[in-house]
Amino acid sequence: MPTMLLLRHGRTTANSAGLLAGRAPGTALDDFGHEQAAALPGRLAGVPLAAAVHSPLQRCVETLAPLRAARPDLPVYEEERVIECDYGEWTGRALRELAEQPLMATVRTRPSAVRFPGGEALRGMAERVVAAAQEWDARIAREHGEAAVWLLCTHGDNIKALVADALGLHLDHFQRIAPHPASVTAIRYGDHPLLLRFGDTGDLREFVPHTPAGERDRTAETEAPVGGGA
Repeated sequence: MPTMLLLRHGRTTANSAGLLAGRAPGTALDDFGHEQAAALPGRLAGVPLAAAVHSPLQRCVETLAPLRAARPDLPVYEEERVIECDYGEWTGRALRELAEQPLMATVRTRPSAVRFPGGEALRGMAERVVAAAQEWDARIAREHGEAAVWLLCTHGDNIKALVADALGLHLDHFQRIAPHPASVTAIRYGDHPLLLRFGDTGDLREFVPHTPAGERDRTAETEAPVGGGA
């Protein structure tokens, strides 16, 4: 079966500000996110991508822009079904504020029961994203062969749902998964899915305590685990 490379978009202005971007228009990459995007062609050098599929939101489009410039012949497709979860009334709000909401306790411990006020259910998000990924994987296999590699650029919670599904985990366990911005996760479907790699950024500086890089990605992730973290 083909290999699917899941790419989370680069860090955004909402990530660095500790906001839940959701589907809010105009959420762009911040300076570090643009650095991450610029590094992507080098990270993927030598990988023969059959296609790239992406969420329609601006941050995914911006993340793929350097790769598209480096590979002008790469087929690129926009896929509405891999858009960010619709967080409804929570969209654009501070994660620290949302951490105090009663619903957040359910988000942390029983996400399969969560529907965001005025928005989408996490279970519905997971179902549409998994269906889209598997359908694209089957299409890539038909058009490019079983050994093909393809890229899916999407969002944190979506990647968590895809990894949980591949590992046979209940959706209620998907908050245990934390893909960083611009990280690459590899999954191969078949008789049973294989998680080949998870959250690869090629950068281990975040694990050095008391440094700017070590503090960079810690914005309220454990208190408000929505949007995939910062």
